[in-house]
Amino acid sequence: MSSSEIDLLLTELGSNEWTVWVFGPKHGPGIVAAVHRWQTCADVVILRGETGDNDATAFRTPTMLGSDPFVPVLVSWQYHSSAVWTLRAVLALPEPGHPDAPIAVLRPDRLCFLPDDLGRPVTIRPSQLIGPSQPRRLEGANGWSS
Repeated sequence: MSSSEIDLLLTELGSNEWTVWVFGPKHGPGIVAAVHRWQTCADVVILRGETGDNDATAFRTPTMLGSDPFVPVLVSWQYHSSAVWTLRAVLALPEPGHPDAPIAVLRPDRLCFLPDDLGRPVTIRPSQLIGPSQPRRLEGANGWSS
């Protein structure tokens, strides 16, 4: 997996109206998560670093008033793999309402949840702040720089 490919995929994510949460120190977070909200659902990506085959998760979850996309009750799609493959998969996911969009009702895997002891995010970046004008990089195992 290439850090430069992750950089490109994160830049694409940022230019497509995703909001990014950085959990932990800014230059060495434990987890980076991103959410793209649609009218009836949210797409979520959780990056846990570059530590193995399942170091990233993406899923689509229905949203209702007061629901938290990081605590999904149901998902219509989920994907668990390396950061590169997970980012590719979520960016290729058809938008809700498209004939190829997932409509399954699935129980979320345990990887779809943030750890209970994660704490509050240090940084929340709306997509307009993380687009191509301000590239981000996921470095090394868990490094994050802006």
